[in-house]
Amino acid sequence: MKGLKNVNVYVEGKGVIKTSIGFENGLISCLDETCEVEEVAKLSEDMVVVPGFIDQHIHGAKGYDAMDGTYEALYGIASALPKEGTTAFLATTMTQSPENITTALNAVRDYKALNKEEGAFLLGVHLEGPFISTSMIGAQPLEYVANPNVEIFKKYQEESGNSIKVVSLAPEVEGGAELVKYLKEIGVVASLGHTAAGYNDVEKAVAAGATNVTHTYNAQKAYHHRDIGTVGAALLIDELNCELICDTIHVSVPAIKMVVKNKPHNKVTLITDAMRAKQLEDGISELGGQTVIVKNGEARLENGALAGSVLLMNHAIKNVVEKCGVPFTDAIDMATINPACNLGVDKEMGSIALGKKANLTVLDKNYEVILTIREGKVVYQK
Repeated sequence: MKGLKNVNVYVEGKGVIKTSIGFENGLISCLDETCEVEEVAKLSEDMVVVPGFIDQHIHGAKGYDAMDGTYEALYGIASALPKEGTTAFLATTMTQSPENITTALNAVRDYKALNKEEGAFLLGVHLEGPFISTSMIGAQPLEYVANPNVEIFKKYQEESGNSIKVVSLAPEVEGGAELVKYLKEIGVVASLGHTAAGYNDVEKAVAAGATNVTHTYNAQKAYHHRDIGTVGAALLIDELNCELICDTIHVSVPAIKMVVKNKPHNKVTLITDAMRAKQLEDGISELGGQTVIVKNGEARLENGALAGSVLLMNHAIKNVVEKCGVPFTDAIDMATINPACNLGVDKEMGSIALGKKANLTVLDKNYEVILTIREGKVVYQK
């Protein structure tokens, strides 16, 4: 049995404790100080073992994008993510032509069928667009925006091999309510995103089955005292899980604090929403055929609009703790068990517990990733 001996571990329900972890056949099989293990690494006293991170909203990394629609792109993203402690992710698409979206979905279907052991685990797809509001497109190309449509979604889901786990949509647009209801029926997360929905629209969408808010604050109707909009509804309605891009660029520190203060502990999820320039040097990049300029940690279109991020998940956690005053274990939950519960995979990942997958990340005191283990195998070591 391999494992880690006498280390600091964030254990589900116990906090950070000193213990040992053993794993066999990809699962955690021993979790106490008596575990007899063959150590995969020696950790120093200032390091802590936490669950592997889950990024439910990421477009790309290291020069690759999910919309490239190739094995090479998905493998490249999956291989890059353990460097920031991420062990599972949703390949996120964007508003594009039906042909390009279908190509990307086919690639995910084929990649998942290979059951690759290297890199982070590809959980499936976050379909961001084309079912969005033309008034809240953000960095999405206007020409390919389409009304929410159950039949079109069914075709996409079939092309993906039933891999779509989250759909970002504008519920106020014609067809939105019907699609939310259908997604609820089949167990796919309906997420309110790129939307001009007012409070009443959101309330109806939640009643129909919506449970998630795509990158809260960004590309959605802002708070106003006569209609609290998408943002106000996200803060007020406990059932909604709020995604947050905690780079302090997309969302300010006070705005992050507002969400954390108002939401139940289990309804805040850290995402990176990163594009292909993540883990690369500053310079010119691309998103959906649009030129992106990356400078000083910001990715923007030529018109100045934010175009995703280059955020690393471990840095998002650091920002939440050090700049927003969130307790360390709470911040870890936002990148692990919260997205796991949101996606319905919490029985197998998202926390360190007997029988769960041995998905582990080791952080030092500066939140840098020292070691990443996926299903008992080391997939990154600094």
